[in-house]
Amino acid sequence: MTTKLYIDHDFIQAGITLKNEQIPDNNNMALHCCDLPQEVLMNRQRLAKSLQIDLQQLVVANQTHSATIYKVVDTDKGRGALSVKDAIADTDALYTFEKNIMLGIFTADCVPVIFHEPSRGLIGVIHSGWQGTIQEISSAVMHHLITIEQIDPQLLHVHLGRALSQDKFEVDYDVFEKFEALGYAEPFMYYKEETDKYHIDNQLVVKRQFERAGVPSTQITVDATCTFLHDDGFSYRQNRADGRHMTFIRRK
Repeated sequence: MTTKLYIDHDFIQAGITLKNEQIPDNNNMALHCCDLPQEVLMNRQRLAKSLQIDLQQLVVANQTHSATIYKVVDTDKGRGALSVKDAIADTDALYTFEKNIMLGIFTADCVPVIFHEPSRGLIGVIHSGWQGTIQEISSAVMHHLITIEQIDPQLLHVHLGRALSQDKFEVDYDVFEKFEALGYAEPFMYYKEETDKYHIDNQLVVKRQFERAGVPSTQITVDATCTFLHDDGFSYRQNRADGRHMTFIRRK
């Protein structure tokens, strides 16, 4: 298996690519962390073919653990699809109202987010590593969508893709302190005395950010698969030279 679809209906298709040792570079989708770019491009072409789209419909960003948001328009088609040079710069959240554009983000333990609002034709993706979470990138996206795009959060559907589990996401006090300062993350953290480490559920903190912005919890789903513990997961914590999943969404 090389792809897991989260949504596949007449209007929206979304999913995540999976690590697969039978495929060149283990089905790595990221050009910024590979030895042979041509293998990553082959993997992307294989994905595009399976989704019956042109790879030039893909738009991705050069992610920097920022809280920067970018609205993708038709003329952005293909940015980052074949080269990192023309990807959207220094951005970790993309959204669009356009059809026939596929938005993608890359992760290997960080929380990938896809969202859509059916009545307005909105789709989007967010990369929320722990640094993005403490910068409240998801909250910033929601504020932007509500105030600038006039999106009703009650109509938004959100899915959090596979990420590092709380059991494997262990940190020192300095990171714990940053999460604690958010004021709402405490229920999703615990301290382990044997190791003197704190464990954080980054997915549930991100979920709480959407709930606080007005998205009904019944419209937020979570893939609890741990990227560290599963063979088909890319995990930076387990192997810093590992590849990346691509989480994607498109309007048909």
